[in-house]
Amino acid sequence: QVQLVESGGGLVQPGGSLRLSCAVSGFSLAYYAVGWFRQAPGKERERVSCISSSGGTTSYADSVKGRFTISRDNANNMVYMQLVNLKLDDTAVYYCTAGPSCTSVMAYWGKGTLVTVSS
Repeated sequence: QVQLVESGGGLVQPGGSLRLSCAVSGFSLAYYAVGWFRQAPGKERERVSCISSSGGTTSYADSVKGRFTISRDNANNMVYMQLVNLKLDDTAVYYCTAGPSCTSVMAYWGKGTLVTVSS
């Protein structure tokens, strides 16, 4: 059974930090690109970051460049995203996804973890 389970979301003040984790089971993560998407209330879903299967290539939305860092641990089927200098606009549900490549449609999705940035 394929599962992607996100954790690490929560309430944080502007300028704060969080580390999101994604535990993957049911398939070997080593063969898949992994991405984080987010959806804020009333807004369309957007891709935030992506990392290639080898971890050698990463990409980020302009809105998070320099603040978010995606990483992966293929040996333990884990994906992470470090979020620093959080802004109010970062408030959203964050989803972990996996697919053939960062330019393809993601095949697998988690249920999401809520990040709320508020003072």
